[in-house]
Amino acid sequence: MLGRDAGADRGARSAYSYRNDPAVPHFPDDHPVIVFDGYCVLCSGWVRFMLVHDRHARFRLLPAQSEIGRALYVHYGRDPENYETYMLIENGTACFKSEATIRMAEGLGFPWSLAAVLRALPARLRDRIYDFVARNRFRLFGRRDACYRADAPHAERFLA
Repeated sequence: MLGRDAGADRGARSAYSYRNDPAVPHFPDDHPVIVFDGYCVLCSGWVRFMLVHDRHARFRLLPAQSEIGRALYVHYGRDPENYETYMLIENGTACFKSEATIRMAEGLGFPWSLAAVLRALPARLRDRIYDFVARNRFRLFGRRDACYRADAPHAERFLA
């Protein structure tokens, strides 16, 4: 169950609010959805990690550059051009930044769920570190020439 995190104040909304937003196309939300920057090497690397370690195929994936991804960024008051954060939508509620990342790791089960210990750090500190990496991700890790798309064995896990 998701609550608000330090990065959610800009766009906190009621559960499933996107269903009532005519600008957000319908998408299956019966599984948690990770919205990620498909051009970011770090982000697409995280997605590949999730595909390998999500043994129960729990998460669905959605590039922020897709029509749905962009609409969700706008809906939650995020910049639809500068994807400074992952977005995790679970049970109709969105969370962002370090809290989203911790919850994704928890969803993978042991040993990745041990990432929960990071909550011992204040959310502001976690998010400052997250923001530093996000601002510098292209310089540190590079940029893909094309938006990351699933390979055949994982195509059903991608929503766009």
